[in-house]
Amino acid sequence: MSRASLASLARYDARMTYLFETSEHAQLRQNVRRWAAENIAPHAAQWEENEEFPVELYARAGADGMLGTGYPESVGGAGGDVTHVVVASEEMILAGKSVGTTVGLGSHGIALPPIIKVGTPEQHERFVRPVVEGKMISALAITEPGGGSDVASLRTRAVRDGDHYVVNGSKTFITSGARADFVTAAVRTGDAGHGGVSLLVIERSTPGYSVSKKLKKTGWWASDTAELTFENCRVPASNLIGMENAGFIAIMMNFTSERLLLAVQCVAIAELAYRESIAYARERRAFGKPISGFQVIRHKLADMGSRVAAARALTGELAVRYARGEQTPALAAMAKNTATDMCSFVCDQAVQIHGGYGYMRETLVERLYRDARLYPIGGGTREIMNEIICKAEGY
Repeated sequence: MSRASLASLARYDARMTYLFETSEHAQLRQNVRRWAAENIAPHAAQWEENEEFPVELYARAGADGMLGTGYPESVGGAGGDVTHVVVASEEMILAGKSVGTTVGLGSHGIALPPIIKVGTPEQHERFVRPVVEGKMISALAITEPGGGSDVASLRTRAVRDGDHYVVNGSKTFITSGARADFVTAAVRTGDAGHGGVSLLVIERSTPGYSVSKKLKKTGWWASDTAELTFENCRVPASNLIGMENAGFIAIMMNFTSERLLLAVQCVAIAELAYRESIAYARERRAFGKPISGFQVIRHKLADMGSRVAAARALTGELAVRYARGEQTPALAAMAKNTATDMCSFVCDQAVQIHGGYGYMRETLVERLYRDARLYPIGGGTREIMNEIICKAEGY
């Protein structure tokens, strides 16, 4: 790496470091940066075009400790809290330069927390340890066709039959759904509404479990997204996570951390688009000078950098409060909306700065522009986030 590149990286690191970061976080950044640069970045563009990354990457990531950040050492994790997960998630995108690969590799980040929080030690050994070691793949299955953000109206039904539940229904938009060895699924075990929802681990090997469709998306091409069908799946009652009919609370708790990590991903995507734009503006010449010499371009970059910094500050505050154990659903909604709006703006400006090249699929910012479009929808739409904020603020 050239001296100029090293100097630029040092400036980026000084600006983007969260206030909560310690020397431990800094070491984690270096480890994840090195791993992603070696194992993802060289293949990122091709994996996106292939619409998948090699399944062997899970095993490699697990063996190298990339999947265990934030998980207890007692189940094979590396320890740490959500602030460590924030740093690792951000660096994986920045150094790996593939959002699709990162979110696919990290689908356990929303599938395992409910098992960790309300599951039994036996469930930790059966489901958590193999995933963080890279020996199994997990996914979260909440959304249903026609259901969207209205989790309380889910229709997938699990009826108790002796030592099993018989499950019938379907799920859609499931990240890693085509590859998952098991899903942490929201099912209806009781009456309509919030109180009749439970969480149940449904294993891929269960008769009646099928991947009905692998979905094609605007962005995140390297991650698989699937529609799943359950037809008379007999699931052991021992796979119930927590208490029957108490799953909605665990789902809501999970949403806060998920929205934090979505905000982190937005910050990382926008930071990457910003860096690419700075580099391009310095190299691209027009009318006899680099386009960075034109005030209109410099001001675009200044606006992009300012918005990234603002979103990072709010996201960092959310991470600290969540790590303290504070209940922060409204702040999570604010952070997600702020970060998604920022990311959409920055990626749009990055394409504009790149001009015609920004519209070409060979250019990283074109891919980031497509990837960014998911965030105002996934993990709860922008409109749902505003409703959460309204209720918390009392208006």
